[in-house]
Amino acid sequence: MIFYEDVSEGYEFPILEKEPITRVQLVRFAGASGDFHPLHLVEEFAEKAGMKIIAHGMLVMGMLSQGVTSWVTRKNVQKIQVRFSKMTLPGESIQIVGKVLEKKPDNTVVGEVLAKNKEGEVKVSGIFEAKLPSR
Repeated sequence: MIFYEDVSEGYEFPILEKEPITRVQLVRFAGASGDFHPLHLVEEFAEKAGMKIIAHGMLVMGMLSQGVTSWVTRKNVQKIQVRFSKMTLPGESIQIVGKVLEKKPDNTVVGEVLAKNKEGEVKVSGIFEAKLPSR
């Protein structure tokens, strides 16, 4: 558990490394989410659209949220806002990085969180707020 006194502005949270995204993972996510859009599953469809199969944005957002809740207890997270930046392809490994941007007097911490690939391309970026306990 992380306490308010443990962090300062600029504090960097431990990096969360995710396994490479697989086609099986995309099929499973489609089943769990109900998002069976063929751009996520059917190669021929994606090629006709001039693209490749892409991962669900919500899958990557879920990874980003997992990063936040690995740093801060879920019950303490008050808000997460995200912005989707780039498409994610099967085979890419995503890492979640974050840092404290601001500490407020009421024990609220405002943090930045990024889901990016090994080349540093940001796929999803976000800002979160969490109210941390005191020691």
